[in-house]
Amino acid sequence: MIVKIRISICVIVFFASCSSNDNSSTSSDSPDPSLNTISSLEYIDEIIITNDPIDHVPTGGFSGIDYKNDTWYIISDGSNPIRYYIANIAFNQEGFSNASISSLIEIKDEIGTSIPENEINPEAIRFDIDTGNIIYTSEGSISNNVDPALLEIEPNGTQLRSFVLPENLNANTTNDQSGPRHNGTLESLCISFDSNAYWIGMELPLIEDGPEPTTTETESPVRITRINKTNGTPERQFVYELDAVDREPALGTTFSINGLVEILEYDENQFLFLERSFSSGYLDGGNTVKIYNVDATNASNTLNTGPLLSETVTKATKTLLFEFNSIRSELTNNTVDNIEGIAFGPLFSDGSKSLIVISDNNFNAFLPQLNQVILFKIIP
Repeated sequence: MIVKIRISICVIVFFASCSSNDNSSTSSDSPDPSLNTISSLEYIDEIIITNDPIDHVPTGGFSGIDYKNDTWYIISDGSNPIRYYIANIAFNQEGFSNASISSLIEIKDEIGTSIPENEINPEAIRFDIDTGNIIYTSEGSISNNVDPALLEIEPNGTQLRSFVLPENLNANTTNDQSGPRHNGTLESLCISFDSNAYWIGMELPLIEDGPEPTTTETESPVRITRINKTNGTPERQFVYELDAVDREPALGTTFSINGLVEILEYDENQFLFLERSFSSGYLDGGNTVKIYNVDATNASNTLNTGPLLSETVTKATKTLLFEFNSIRSELTNNTVDNIEGIAFGPLFSDGSKSLIVISDNNFNAFLPQLNQVILFKIIP
């Protein structure tokens, strides 16, 4: 999501050698069950990717990131053209040595034609090593009756297929009492731990499921749906409760929001969820970002469940893992920026896992923002 005023995150646990050619990382192409525990995150470093244009196209809008086969993939929520980037990101346990964009790939339709503006709003990206293809989500445009979408493309950007979504996730301009909210749809995506499916997550509750979060505690559940990647249809869904907005808007402004912006499944029914709260009027950027450990083992299957306001369901459980305010003083300009993407990276030389998050600079449309990349070590 582009955060406007409104200023307006599962992969199999595979870790290949670092695309940075950094000798302090190691290679592992097979999941190691003994590593599938995450008890804490250790902050290591931050680096900023410059805004230098590529082929005269502005660099930015980083809404999602993934790492597979020694390659970093970053999707942009910009248009003209719809695109994703290949990035060079180099680091070791001491920190970053490089982060830059090496190429831009235009995303096109099935016949290789450029996609018109407002038809696709990219948000999350994953590379599927089983198929050799890329999957990504689009928020669509609810107010313009453009459905959210989960799509598969070839590495060259040509579309292969669109997956079937639950009907209640599609745009609804005929009834303002139900359906997804504009700019509140498919912000998050991951490959299932068993590699048989894709998980997609809504940023905000469906209208009939509950209100948007406010600074007062609300019942604001979002739906996380598992899509079978063979037949392309939904097969399970669970509910996750959003936090309240962290801060009241300041300096006479009124806008605030909190939503789910990315997900990763690191073991069966075990996830990392990235939540971002924003309140306008703050010189520090106004963002409060948290990573939660989420357990969906006992969560109800809500795939065929109607409005959650009238239903009793068991939600996934959440445990706070990391709050970015704790490292604010170590970040550029003391800013926790518009963080939207999260991905597992290669293993460090000691065998521990790396984790990367990335921010969307909104192309500096409203105020100076950063293409911020932050590195963590996962503590089992």
